[in-house]
Amino acid sequence: MQVNKAYRFRIYPNKQQEILIAKTLGCSRFVFNHFLSEWEKSYQNTGKRLTYNSCSKQLTQLKKELAWLKEVDSIALQSSLKALADSYTRFFKKQNQRPRFKSKKNKIQSYTTKYTNGNIAVLDNKIQLPKLGLVPFKKSREVEGRILNATVRRNASGKYFVSIGVETTLKEAFPKTESSVGIDLGIKDFATLSDGTIYKNPKYFRTMEKKLAKEQRILSRRQKGSSNWHKQR
Repeated sequence: MQVNKAYRFRIYPNKQQEILIAKTLGCSRFVFNHFLSEWEKSYQNTGKRLTYNSCSKQLTQLKKELAWLKEVDSIALQSSLKALADSYTRFFKKQNQRPRFKSKKNKIQSYTTKYTNGNIAVLDNKIQLPKLGLVPFKKSREVEGRILNATVRRNASGKYFVSIGVETTLKEAFPKTESSVGIDLGIKDFATLSDGTIYKNPKYFRTMEKKLAKEQRILSRRQKGSSNWHKQR
């Protein structure tokens, strides 16, 4: 069974990488807010909704007009636009509130990039990320599975983290064996296996548990140290 999971690590970018991360965060936020504004204008003026594809075409043109958008990871910008489109989809399905403009004053800033042509990789004690190159990280465990994406995050204290999303195979909790076993259900014992294993009937345990609770209630009503208290103990 295939499942998605994420590995979170702290990363230690150098000064140049920090500057590029800040630019990518800013550009991703700009793209989100720009198309949020366009989306709202279109809906208010025409009653029609924009689509991810139509906005993606506009983004291509926008990058020609604003050269600084080309300085950062293009996939991160597309991911920001996709996040906006998905947010609107959930909003119209009444699954969440209307998308709101993102502020650079938010304590936690992040952007997401997708895996393509080996642009994300774990190499010893460094992580390769688009545009950033190799970034040292605190490797606490091995990354297992097919890498899907990476989310770079900067928290309020200025520390940097990365979450690597992967697709991996869920291991079976009970591995298959070639052996078989017969089960005999009974009254005294809950089950007896053909290999001799006996499972006691849980009803006896529950009966004793109820009896113990009753006796403890009686004890709590006795005067501590009295003869009746000692008898009940």
